[in-house]
Parts: sequence; C-alpha cells; structure tokens
Amino acid sequence: MYVAPPPRGSTPAAMATEADVEMPRVYEVWKGSNIFFLQGRFIFGPDVRSLFLTIILIVAPVSVFCIFVARKLMNDFSYNLGISVMVIAVAFTLYDLVLLLLTSGRDPGILPRNVHPPEPEVYNENTEVGGSQTPQLRLPRTRDVIINGITVKIKYCDTCMLYRPPRCSHCSICNNCVERFDHHCPWVGQCIGLRNYRFFFMFVFSTTLLCIYVFGFCSVYIKKIMDDQQTNVWRAMTKTPASIVLLIYTFISVWFVGGLSAFHLYLISTNQTTYENFRYRYDRRANPYNQGVVENFKEIFFSSIPPSKNKFRARVPREQASQARSVGGGFVSPNMGKGDLDVGRKAMAWNEAGLGVGDLEAGLDNDVSEDKDGGIADAPPGIHKDLPSEGLEAGRSAVHSRRSSWGRSGNWELSPDILALAAGVGESNRASAGGRSGSTNTGSL
Repeated sequence: MYVAPPPRGSTPAAMATEADVEMPRVYEVWKGSNIFFLQGRFIFGPDVRSLFLTIILIVAPVSVFCIFVARKLMNDFSYNLGISVMVIAVAFTLYDLVLLLLTSGRDPGILPRNVHPPEPEVYNENTEVGGSQTPQLRLPRTRDVIINGITVKIKYCDTCMLYRPPRCSHCSICNNCVERFDHHCPWVGQCIGLRNYRFFFMFVFSTTLLCIYVFGFCSVYIKKIMDDQQTNVWRAMTKTPASIVLLIYTFISVWFVGGLSAFHLYLISTNQTTYENFRYRYDRRANPYNQGVVENFKEIFFSSIPPSKNKFRARVPREQASQARSVGGGFVSPNMGKGDLDVGRKAMAWNEAGLGVGDLEAGLDNDVSEDKDGGIADAPPGIHKDLPSEGLEAGRSAVHSRRSSWGRSGNWELSPDILALAAGVGESNRASAGGRSGSTNTGSL
C-alpha cells in the first residue's frame, strides 16, 4: 500500500490553513492536452479549432441548397411535398451537428492516470554496491492476458503509470490512454474510442446520406428546368449555377465520407479498430475480439455505453494532491529499480544532500584514486581504505546509472553507502583545497 509522507516542515497551523483552501477541480489540473468548456462539462482535443472548419463545411453547402434549390422546389411541387424538401434538409443538418458534438465534446474513454506506479512483481538479481546487497525490483514492459483463448500482450504506459487494458492505446496528441482506441480524428478534434465510436460512425454515415440527399435534389431541380423550358442539360445547368457548385461539392465529398463509412462498416463487422487494422493485420492472424457479424454490430450499436471514469468537475482529493506533490510529477519507467520506484516515500534532493551532480562525479572520477594495495588513497576517516576495487567500480557504475536518469524523472533516492562515500569525498576535497590555498598564501608571503 502506497502511503505518501506529510510535507516536510508542516505545522498544525500550516495544515489548518491548507485545509481551509478550496481544492481545484479535476479539469483545472488535468495533465492531458485536452481543452475544456463550460467548466469541464465538455472535453475536446487540443486541435478543437478544426471542429469549426468541419461545421462550416457542413452548414455552408446546406444553406446554399436551402436558399437556391429547396426554396425553388417548394413552388414546383405541391405545398406539403415542396416544404418537406427544406424541412428534411434542415433537420438532417441539425442531426448531423448533434452527432458531431457528441463525438467531439465527450470523454472518449480516457483512463485516469495513476499517482504512483504499480507495485513491482519481478525480482531481478541482487546488485552489490559498497558491500551491501540491494534487491532490484522492476516492472515488466509487457504482460500477457488471455482473451477468448488467444494470448494478447498489454503494455505499460510510462506517462500514465499503468498497464493499458486490451485495445487501449496512448494518444500522442491528447496525451491520454484511451480505451478501445480507434484513432485521433483531426476533423472532429478528438480521439475516437470506446465512448464515442458509435457517434462517430453515425456522424460519418449521416454526412454521407446528407451529401446524397443534396446531390439528388440538385439533380431533380435541373431536370425540372429541362422539362419546363424544353432544353438540354447543359443549358439547364447554366440556369442554376448554385446547383452545379453543389453537385461538384457533394460528388467529391461523398467519396471521402462514403469511403470512410464503408471502411468502418468493414471494421465493425470484423470487430477491429483502425489502429488494430493498420498495426496488427488480423487477416494474417486470429482476431480475439471477433464474435461474428451479428454480435459485432450488437456490441457497437446496442450495448450500453460505460460511464466516464473521470469526474472532471469533481474536486481533487487532498490525499491525491499530497501524493502528487510528493512524487513531484516525475515518471517511472518499468526499467527502473526499486530505489527509483520508491521516490515519493523517501525522496532526497541533491541539494538536500549538500552536493551537486558535478561534485559527486568529479569527486568519484578525479579525487578518489586507488593505492597500490587496491584501497582508496587519501580516504577520509569515515571511509575504509581497504575497500576493494570491485566495490569502487560498482559505486561508480551506480552513480553513473543514476546520472543517466537525471532530468527525466526528478530527484532519485541514493543508497546510504554512496551518500556516505560522496560526503567523505566532498570533505576531503574541501580540506585539500583549503590546504593548497593556505600553502599558496604562505609561499606568496
């Protein structure tokens, strides 16, 4: 059980003052790249501006259709039939925009991040540093789970500090792990995942139908002009340039949205995601999620959408905030040892130890030398002179391995032996520097 210690130097008065401070809401301290509206009620991706372009590409042609085509058809048909052409166009457009908002403005299935990494379960070989043995605990990069009799690997996410569930992936644009990740759609400015895939497909499919609807009635209007004026199609098209523009626009658009609809119909029928289709190629291997065409469609369209695992408008718990401050926002990799995993429990900064990274490395590399017997020459009183060379090399390698992680993960815990060695080296450096400066001053006098 991970328990974060109270902040250093905390007093009852300070803790009482902190208790009176109102904690921020989750969306205000959100670590992803998302953009929130209406105080966390709507969540969008970082490229939400592209959503306005999508809205214009839908509303503009429908407006032209209603003004220059549907309004004219109201006079050519009977009253009830003529007005229904415009009503259906407007209702279809509003329905399309609602689906667009449901796709873009809701949680796609984001997994909450862990405040600290999971407890390691794999014990590696012991490492001897300065004569003491330190067990190394590491998190495996992947784990195997069985789904419908097929082994599936799940990966550890360094950013979110969790093992991703099957079909989950980390979106590099939104910086979140999303369940049943399909893709990040720039046209809606949001990830497409478990909780909005249904609305995404309905949006794309309804946009395809809207293009076909506009294209069809533009053709009907041109045919009415040909019949009324007894002319050919080319002269009839010159009578309504708006219809020509709409025909070209919808003809081009239907290839994109229509092709996308057909592709996702194939994905739904085989129970794949776009990410899986491009990465795993289930036509070459067994798909553990395929349950048959009927069951696959029922899973997408007739199953209940799970509730969001994030309460964006809730207050951040004080315990979680204190743990986040203790960890310091650093990430922990599965390739790090137990000392790295325990950061937050006994975190020690370099400045708290009284030395810097350069001082420690310079002391170990330059000022600690071996004598003829294999010990440490000019060792301070706290360091045994007969330390074997293997211990010295292990200490150096341990320090350099720690140094390689510096800058990625904040402050890392050092073993007591290395700290004692570094403190002794620092004292000997200062003593020798004082002696040299004193002798220099005496010589000058």
